[in-house]
Amino acid sequence: MGVYEKCPVLENDNYLLRFVEYGDVQPLLSVYSDKKSVSLFNSDNCHGDDFYYKSLERMQEAVMYWIKEYERKGFVRWSVIDKKRNEVIGTIEVFQRKSSDFFNRCCLLRMDLRSDYETEKCIENLLEILIKPIFLLFKCKIIATKATPLAKERIKALKKMKFYLSDCMLIGHDGTKYGNYWVL
Repeated sequence: MGVYEKCPVLENDNYLLRFVEYGDVQPLLSVYSDKKSVSLFNSDNCHGDDFYYKSLERMQEAVMYWIKEYERKGFVRWSVIDKKRNEVIGTIEVFQRKSSDFFNRCCLLRMDLRSDYETEKCIENLLEILIKPIFLLFKCKIIATKATPLAKERIKALKKMKFYLSDCMLIGHDGTKYGNYWVL
């Protein structure tokens, strides 16, 4: 069964990843209203959305959009749950990109975490859960994720997990070139 027929639950001892739900709106607002977090999110090619949401209504719109995108097979958005605290601490988006640049048929991974979880250990832990399933679920040969020089903890985790900084630019729908992509 494909990822768009039934979204799998992925987990380890520390974190659980399950499909985003409307009930996640309130805890996700604490992620998407966190200015320290938002500066690390990947909003490349997202039609101007910077993912900084200050109202419950805007967060509700985003979650509804993510659910609709899944239904139309655009991307999968998992909620990230800290199992020890039983709380939603972010989201992870994955989709297979179709383009004419280096990142064609690559799985793009977007990880939006509350700033107190933006640590090398947490990110490494989440990548350990994700890497094998992403290759299988999305039938890709490359995983790419953005990490700007500001994302020091994320970069440490990516290096530890054998990602490397690509010198290729991701070309957006409108021709905009985006850099700082790490590839596995």
